[in-house]
Amino acid sequence: MHLNNKSIFLLSNPVLLPQVKFAILIVTYTSAKQTRRLIECLNNGDFDFYIHVDKKVDIQTHRDLFDIPNVYFIEDRIDIKWAGYTTVQAALSCIRQVVASGIKYDFLNLVTGQDYPIKPAAYISDFLQQNTGSEFMLFQDFETDWTEAKARVDRYHFTDLGFKGRHRLEKIVNFFTFKRKLPVDMHLYGKETFWTLSLDCAAYVANYIDGNKKLSRFLRYTWGSDEFIFQSIIMNSDFKDRVVNKNYRYIDWPPGSARPKVLLTEDYDRIMASDSLFGRKFDINTDEHILDLLDRANGIPL
Repeated sequence: MHLNNKSIFLLSNPVLLPQVKFAILIVTYTSAKQTRRLIECLNNGDFDFYIHVDKKVDIQTHRDLFDIPNVYFIEDRIDIKWAGYTTVQAALSCIRQVVASGIKYDFLNLVTGQDYPIKPAAYISDFLQQNTGSEFMLFQDFETDWTEAKARVDRYHFTDLGFKGRHRLEKIVNFFTFKRKLPVDMHLYGKETFWTLSLDCAAYVANYIDGNKKLSRFLRYTWGSDEFIFQSIIMNSDFKDRVVNKNYRYIDWPPGSARPKVLLTEDYDRIMASDSLFGRKFDINTDEHILDLLDRANGIPL
C-alpha cells in the first residue's frame, strides 16, 4: 500500500483538511494509463480520487499514479469476482477509507477504471453543487419491475468460490433446499451498480452492512449483489425521499447480455446526445480515439 506525503500529513493534521467537495471512487483491474486519463480529465481542484486496485493485480502497475497529490490508494484491497459479493466489499472498502480520512465530501461517485467523463469537469462540479442533498442511483422494484432478479437472492450462487464444479454444486444445493429468505426485513430494489451518493448516505450503507453480519453472510451466496444491495438499503431508509432514480451513466446494454458494450468511436454522437455525466465502458487498448474525441469536446488539450 502506498501512502504519499499528503496522505500522511492529512492523517496527522485533521484540523487542516482541505475543503474538497467530491470524491471519485475508482474500482479497477485494468489499464493504469486509462485511469490516469480519467483523473486528468476531472482534476480541476474539486475532486479527490480513491483507487481500489483489484487484489489480484500488482499495485506497482499503477505506480505512475502514486505521487499525484489528491490520489489515494485503498489499503483494504479485495480480490474481485465478477457478479460476486466481492464487488460490494470493494466499494465498502472505498467508503470506509473515505470516512476514515475525515474529509467531508458532499458526494461520493463510484466508477470503474473503464468509465470516463463525457461532460467537462466544471459541468460535473456545477451539477453536483446544484444537487447537494440528493442521492443518484438507478433502481427498480423486485416485486413489480424487475421480477427476474428475484433468483439472484432466493437461490444459492457460488460466484465468489473459485473451485471447479461450483455451478454443478449450485444446481444440486438449490434442488434440495427451499428458497432463501433475507435475514433482515427489507423490500428489494436494484438495477445498476454505479451511483453518486452523499457521504452520509454511503456511510449509512457501509455501517448497515457492517452491523448486520447475517446479511453479509447471506449476500456472499447471491448473484450480482452490487446491483441491488445499495439500492435496497437506501430505499428502506430515511434517505429514500432524497433519491433520484437516475445514475447519469451512459451505458449500452446489448439485448440479452449481462455485460455492457465497449463504447467505440462509432458511438460518439449517441454519447454526446446523452445528459449523462459518465460513460461506460471504454477500453483504451481497443479504441483510444473515442477518448480523444471526448477530451476535445470537453475542452481538454490533447
